[in-house]
Amino acid sequence: MPDMPELPDINIIAFRPSLAPDFARLNKSWLQKYFEVEPIDAEMLSKPQQYYLEDGGAIFFARIGTDIAGTYALIRKSDCQYELSKMAVDEKFQGRQVGHRLLEHAIAFAKSIGAEKIILFSHTRLQSAIHLYRKYGFVEIPIGDSAYKRSDIKMEKIL
Repeated sequence: MPDMPELPDINIIAFRPSLAPDFARLNKSWLQKYFEVEPIDAEMLSKPQQYYLEDGGAIFFARIGTDIAGTYALIRKSDCQYELSKMAVDEKFQGRQVGHRLLEHAIAFAKSIGAEKIILFSHTRLQSAIHLYRKYGFVEIPIGDSAYKRSDIKMEKIL
């Protein structure tokens, strides 16, 4: 399969309530494909404003034309630390730099709000995601506690 071209017309837009179904759809899709939608996932995806925004976090989307192609969230853990959470790209847009653009935006946004560190939890089965995180300077650290049964790796990036 030939490489798909980069999509220069990716616009990163902030969460608004009308996009909540897209946030849930994109994340449920990859969770069901690779793992399962855990109770904590279902709860967080059904109440994104409560779990992400009310405590000082953020949710953003990659929009291509009128399509919502991807998303990510940042959970505020402290004034200087945020967790990258629920990053997902629609399958029809994968391989076209959407994940790169989302991650670049997440890093830049976190810096702009004074974060000093971004952490994330993932699974080593998701090799493309792990490769992307490493490419952007995330390094593996001891996993500690995770809210997700599927997590087997924790990474951080010092900003």
